[in-house]
Amino acid sequence: MTARDHAEPAGSLGFTLPPEIEDIRRRVRAFVDEHVLPVEADRGNWDEHDNIRDSALGPLRARAKAAGLWAPQAPRAMGGMGLPVVGRAVMYEEANRSIFGPAVFNCAAPDDGNIDLLSRVATPDQRQRWLQPIVDGRIRSSFVMTEPSPGGGSDPGMIRTSAERRGDVWRVTGRKWFITGAADATHFILIARTDPNPEEKRRHLTAFLFHKDQPGWHIVRRIGIMGPEEHGGHCELAFDGLEIPDSDRLLGVGDGLKVTQVRLGTARLTHCMRWLGLAKRAMGVAQDYVQEREGFGIRLSDRESVRLMLGRMAHDIQIGRLLVMHAAWKLDQGDFARKEVSMAKIHVADTLHNAVDGAIQLCGAKGYSRDTILEWIYRYARQARLVDGASEVHRMVLADAYARDRDDFWRWGR
Repeated sequence: MTARDHAEPAGSLGFTLPPEIEDIRRRVRAFVDEHVLPVEADRGNWDEHDNIRDSALGPLRARAKAAGLWAPQAPRAMGGMGLPVVGRAVMYEEANRSIFGPAVFNCAAPDDGNIDLLSRVATPDQRQRWLQPIVDGRIRSSFVMTEPSPGGGSDPGMIRTSAERRGDVWRVTGRKWFITGAADATHFILIARTDPNPEEKRRHLTAFLFHKDQPGWHIVRRIGIMGPEEHGGHCELAFDGLEIPDSDRLLGVGDGLKVTQVRLGTARLTHCMRWLGLAKRAMGVAQDYVQEREGFGIRLSDRESVRLMLGRMAHDIQIGRLLVMHAAWKLDQGDFARKEVSMAKIHVADTLHNAVDGAIQLCGAKGYSRDTILEWIYRYARQARLVDGASEVHRMVLADAYARDRDDFWRWGR
C-alpha cells in the first residue's frame, strides 16, 4: 500500500512508492554500498561482541546526518526524518543489507523503539530531557520490562517488580533480565507494578524514566547469548530502592500496559523490516556463490534443486514484505494492527531463518565459515522467533482474533 493512499483513485490499490520515499530508498542503498559495507568487510571495525566499534561508528553516523539519513522515526523538529511507518519499512529494509546499517542511521533496537515511544507519549519537558539526547546519538537507551521467572515475560500480567509511591517519589524494588542494551545505556524506560492487587491485570503497571547514575539499582550480570549482540548486550538488573520522581512518570498511573502496547506494536514490525534486509542479503550472497561455483561439470545455479531453493527464498521474502507493508499502512492509519503485526512477526522470523539456513547450505563450507557474513546472520536469526513475543504467542493472538472476528478476520482495509 502506498503511503499516500488518499491520492489514489477510488477503488484502486496502490503498490508504488511515493517519489520522496523512493528517493530515500535509493539514497540509503547507495550510502550502504559506498560507506557501510566497506567498514563491515574489515573485521578490525568489529568489537568483541560482533558489533561495530564506536570508533568506526562515529564517522559513519556523521556522514549519515550530513546526508539527511538520520533517525527516521524521530520528529523533524528534533532532528529526525519524521517518516511514516510505511516509509520506515522501506528504509530499514535497505539499511539492514549491512549488519551495521541500523546503528549507522540510528534506527537499531532498542533505541529505535524508545525514540518512537517517547516521541508519541512523552511530555514536552520529557522529550527535551530524555528523548533529544537519544535522537542526537549522544547516548543509548534501554527498555526495562522482562523479568526472570516467576515474573513477567510475554505476559505483562505477571510483572512483579514494584514501584511504591511515597509522596512525589516512587521507590522501585525487583529484578529484570534480558534487558537489551543495558550495559551501554544512559536513559532507561522502566515498567513496574504500581497496583499490588494480583487480580488487577489492566491498570496494574506504570512506566517510568530513570538515568544510569541514579542510585538504588545495579547490573547483576551481562548475560552471554548465542548470537552477536546489540551495543550494551542483554543484562540482568536488580532494583533495591531506586527512587524516581513522579515527574519522570510516562503517562498516567496505571497506563504502563498502554505504554508497552504503543512501543511494542511498532517495534515488533521494525524488527521485521530489518530482518527482511538481512534475508535479502543472505539470498544475495548465495546467488553470487552459485553463479560462480561449478561441480560435476555444471554450474550450481543451473541445477534445478538450487533454483528451487532460491525461488522459495524469493517467494517467502516477498510475502514478508507485503505483510510488513500492510501492517505498516494500518499503523499509519492509527490502527494498533495487532493481528497484522503478529502475522508479519511469525512469517518474517521464519523467513530470515530459512533464508540464511538455505544460503549456508548452498555455499557449503564457505557459508559456514567466517569468510561470508552468513554465519553471523544465522546466529542472529535464531532470536527472531523469540524476541518481542515468541511465535507461539503471536499464533495465539491470531487464533483469538479469528475466534472473535470469524470471516471479518480477512476483511480489507480497516
